[in-house]
Amino acid sequence: MSEGPTRPTGPADSDPPVVDDTGAPAVTLDEVRDAARRLAGVAHRTPVLRSRTLDARTGTEAFLKCENFQRIGAFKFRGAYHALARLTPEQRARGVVAHSSGNHAQALALAARELGTHAVLVMPEDAPRSKRDATAGYGAEIVSYDRYTQDRAAVSGRLAQERGLTLIPPYDHPHVIAGQGTAALELIEETGPLDALLVPVGGGGLMAGCATAATALVPGIRMIGVEPEAGDDTRRSLAAGHRVTIPVPRTIADGQAVDTPGALTFPINQRLVDSVVLVTDDEIRAAMAFAFERLKIVIEPSGATGLAALLAGRLDPLPARTGVLVSGGNIGLPRFLELLG
Repeated sequence: MSEGPTRPTGPADSDPPVVDDTGAPAVTLDEVRDAARRLAGVAHRTPVLRSRTLDARTGTEAFLKCENFQRIGAFKFRGAYHALARLTPEQRARGVVAHSSGNHAQALALAARELGTHAVLVMPEDAPRSKRDATAGYGAEIVSYDRYTQDRAAVSGRLAQERGLTLIPPYDHPHVIAGQGTAALELIEETGPLDALLVPVGGGGLMAGCATAATALVPGIRMIGVEPEAGDDTRRSLAAGHRVTIPVPRTIADGQAVDTPGALTFPINQRLVDSVVLVTDDEIRAAMAFAFERLKIVIEPSGATGLAALLAGRLDPLPARTGVLVSGGNIGLPRFLELLG
């Protein structure tokens, strides 16, 4: 067996991140635009969906950025590909590792295949079967762990150490954050100024990137995060003024089953996010059903939380023009029927 480096190379450290005077990573609108250039012709420019029925029901002009039509079925491809594209040739030759409940795993696996490197993904044993199968189908190696008894970051960190792999975290890296921000960049380029933008929050990378882009493009826009009721770590952290850890959430929104905000994403969101609202699992199911029946699209539970918040009347005051990030649509037919049957 060949021996590789015994030191983890860290998260995409070919281009070390800098921080601003608050200690937050200096992700800027220019970096989001640079990410958009790297993603051009590789990531899909996803559609923005309108619905008169939705507008009438909610009282706002709603613009749904449909990342369920992104490659691998979720926004995660943006950040994963951008982070891998920024690696040195030496790092790509050694391979990458990450932990993910599914969408980042698929995104990194596909990005690795596109860029000619190998990906090792640490996935929970109870990850949706469709996401595990897709990750393996892109050629990645899967290492399983128990999300309720094991620390996924520790598992992926150990693999990085042992194999000399570069760690690409699902949200806690500036290149990942900048890549995710291209979703909001595209949305506002198409719609023009919005009064508010609803963004699902798990580890906070999508929100951090979107808030960076949106607040720079539209001063005064309200950035509203959405979490499942059982997984309100970011909401609690913003109220406390520091990162709070909660028990691992048990929610149908598996992509948002995070117990604490990211160390890099939280300072950005603390500075740029106006509020975080909560939705119940039943409200998420109702949003998935509405999307299927009235919008004719399939979205996974985590991807439906922004729409759920809008349909449940969580916005106060109600904006005139509201963007909604539909973050993904990776759900298998058995699970979809189980939740909505």
